[in-house]
Amino acid sequence: MAAGSGVRMGAGRPKALMTLAGRPLLSWAADVLMSTPPVEILVVVGPPGMETEVFAALGDGDAEVAVVPGGESRSHSVALGLEAVPPDAGYVLVHDAARPLLDAALVHAVLDGIGDADGAIAAAPLADTPKRVDADGEITDTPARDGLWLAQTPQAFRTEVLREAVAHAAAHGRLHDATDCASLVAGVGGRVRVVANASPNLKVTTPADIRVAELLLAERDAG
Repeated sequence: MAAGSGVRMGAGRPKALMTLAGRPLLSWAADVLMSTPPVEILVVVGPPGMETEVFAALGDGDAEVAVVPGGESRSHSVALGLEAVPPDAGYVLVHDAARPLLDAALVHAVLDGIGDADGAIAAAPLADTPKRVDADGEITDTPARDGLWLAQTPQAFRTEVLREAVAHAAAHGRLHDATDCASLVAGVGGRVRVVANASPNLKVTTPADIRVAELLLAERDAG
């Protein structure tokens, strides 16, 4: 998923094509995916009209690559990306280009985590105290954090289940409301597991995140 506009970054260009440590942001995760078996095909859902720039940002790897334009929302972009996935693909893994710290171990862990379920996602248990707040910014509730996890990507699913989930959400006018694929699959009764991820998996959202990601990447490369 690389079609985000990056408005909060204030860079005047799509976030996935911003420079991170001397390279386009999306190239960091793409490099891992293109060189990690059993990934066979990488579908990059990019900013509409910028397919050439997206292709140029990708390096070499063993996986076949396709670039398709994104849609009006993240879930719409997922639906468009699924259209480029071969009908006989058994599993599909969805990852955000904005998470550049992806590594092969996490790809395998999420795929292996599916087991007999319909999907598995990288996630981390909530460490801070959550608050439910009303429209005026007033705290209305303090839910217990036990059992609460923060969803990340990658998220992996049986392909036919994710296709069904996307089609169901679209048919009921809920496709644009979903913020991740796990919620779409849960919406059709699918079983999704979490895979605990203790490694940094920062999502680049603000300019400050760029610097943090660069430091973490430099530390990882040095190690």
